[in-house]
Amino acid sequence: MTTQKMLSVMRKGITEYKMIKDGDKIAVGVSGGKDSVSLLKLLAEYRKFSPEKFELLAISVDLDFTGAKTDFNALKSFCEELSVPYIVEKTDIGKIVFDVRKETNPCALCSKMRKGALYDVAVKNGCNKVALGHHADDLTDTFLLSLFYEGRLSTFAPKSYLDRTGLTLIRPLIMAKEANITGFSKNLPIVKSPCPANKHTKREFVKNALRELAKEIPNVREMAYTAITHPERYNLFDKFRKEIDEIL
Repeated sequence: MTTQKMLSVMRKGITEYKMIKDGDKIAVGVSGGKDSVSLLKLLAEYRKFSPEKFELLAISVDLDFTGAKTDFNALKSFCEELSVPYIVEKTDIGKIVFDVRKETNPCALCSKMRKGALYDVAVKNGCNKVALGHHADDLTDTFLLSLFYEGRLSTFAPKSYLDRTGLTLIRPLIMAKEANITGFSKNLPIVKSPCPANKHTKREFVKNALRELAKEIPNVREMAYTAITHPERYNLFDKFRKEIDEIL
């Protein structure tokens, strides 16, 4: 997908959920993966013509996995090209999760600690918002993860206020399909994840399950996304209980 088309999709999400205002300073969480690097590129382009004037700061959290160092030099050069300040925050999260805690399901703890480090750097550098690269497929994957593994009907919001930090979390790619991001990111400096659990997670299992379902139901992701994002299609037991109470 072209930059113009990706910008159109992203702008629709930003406008729909009122993600950006004049004077915002937005920290972009850049893991080095296709989603976050694409988001950074698109926000830098959007900044040129956006009706709202805002600043960007790119932040990478170095997890420091034992025996697997991440080279952030390509991202540093990329940020210089985009005229976006760049910070690499050194941590020992990888060692804590895998070597000290020896987590059998490391993703939840790693995610919590990584976001904590990201938010701390954002606050210290005067940011009022944090942008993450989650897209439409992530929305449906998270919903199914909560359903299958937690027995909950839950997923993340396009915009949410983090009261402990005073930051607002935004996800500008909320309407973008992963396949289109993959195509867009082909010429961007993607950094391969050194995480030992990469491609061996519950999230990857859900992705594979949906790929199998798509063989029989080609638009299965679109249907799941529509169900989540259109409240008028929601019809579960809280509504039934309300109707019962009204009847009584």
